[in-house]
Amino acid sequence: MYKFIIEGGQKLKGEVEISGAKNASLALIPATLLANGEFKLYNTPDLRDITTMSQLMRSIGAKIKLEENTLTVNTKKIKKFEAPYELVKKMRASIYVLGPLLGRYNQAKVSLPGGCAWGPRPVNLHIEGLKKLGANIDLQEGYIIAKTKGLKGADISFDISSVGATGNILMAATLAKGETRIQNAAIEPEITSLAEFLVKMGAKIEGIGTNQLLIQGVDELKPTDFNTIPDRIETGTFLIAAAITKGNIKVVNCIPQHCDALLYKLKEVGCSIEIGENWIKLKGNDIIKPVDVTTAIYPGFPTDMQAQWMALMSIAEGSSVLTETIYYDRFKHVPELIRLGANIDVNENVAVIKGVKKLKGAKVMSTDLRASASLILAGLIAEGKTEVLRVYHLDRGYEKIEKKLQKLGANIKRKYYQEF
Repeated sequence: MYKFIIEGGQKLKGEVEISGAKNASLALIPATLLANGEFKLYNTPDLRDITTMSQLMRSIGAKIKLEENTLTVNTKKIKKFEAPYELVKKMRASIYVLGPLLGRYNQAKVSLPGGCAWGPRPVNLHIEGLKKLGANIDLQEGYIIAKTKGLKGADISFDISSVGATGNILMAATLAKGETRIQNAAIEPEITSLAEFLVKMGAKIEGIGTNQLLIQGVDELKPTDFNTIPDRIETGTFLIAAAITKGNIKVVNCIPQHCDALLYKLKEVGCSIEIGENWIKLKGNDIIKPVDVTTAIYPGFPTDMQAQWMALMSIAEGSSVLTETIYYDRFKHVPELIRLGANIDVNENVAVIKGVKKLKGAKVMSTDLRASASLILAGLIAEGKTEVLRVYHLDRGYEKIEKKLQKLGANIKRKYYQEF
């Protein structure tokens, strides 16, 4: 395994380029199953989750390779319609192959998903939506077994907005007979990107970017090339890195409007912010003001930025309240931040953070992707040495993060270690 060793106290300065969006890529790659031929997906990040999805695609029969952030996918020889537990357990997004396989091949066998070690995130919305499109679905020995004689358009209304379910139903509906209407659809940028990709393939979709999508099924889709959008969570993480170290950085190759909720809160903290077409400059303030945050579905404050925000608030001059409304038990990073000296009290889905004057380095353990990011941020300003163990979690969603931080002046290095 690898760990990060951080010597805190360096103000970050300089320019950092944001990689392609992990969550967008994990939807685009399975979408290639909807057409026969070769695709090129540009700006694909080199991450563990992309490697896992690529392994899954190869197991189905696709040829796939990543070179210099261009992912080439060839779907001419799809021969299996199963996503095995051994791969799906590593990553929840593996369930994205369910809709495309069912839509194009009328069958799919997909293991119930795994992923980060927190929070129940049921797949019932995926299953119920596909049933309305005409799929027969059984759950057997931990697998979703789906078959159809042909999907047909339907009206589908989600009780709660779900990114994964919206993506799966959207992909399946592109090849269904007739018209499909999805109400209360997710409007996250990653879903908008997926819809635009499908349209480029020949799909007929109206309402892109809104919570109501109208899909007219077509007989076939065709392969195409596509640019993956920048990662808004990586963007936000580096902005908070600048704020927490009271540094001054420019984030490039980003889409500022995808980060509106976070930028608003960072201004409240006291940061100076300039915004361009595809860049953001942030200068941290000597005084970090306490600011309350409540997570919400997009365009609200993202749950994937909650842990990073908590790290920032841990050294604010005063108390703040963080309310998690998406995943109520997403607080496994709290005990580790406390090991670094943070003062945090959690009651159900609400955390009260009392800012301290300084954090102190310690050995801490990553528990999931965004929790890992919060520990890196805390380590950047902790006094002395911080060791963050099990950074394979971090490698799922941040491309070469230590090298990007080093370029900004952080004292961070990756080191191999044996846990037992």
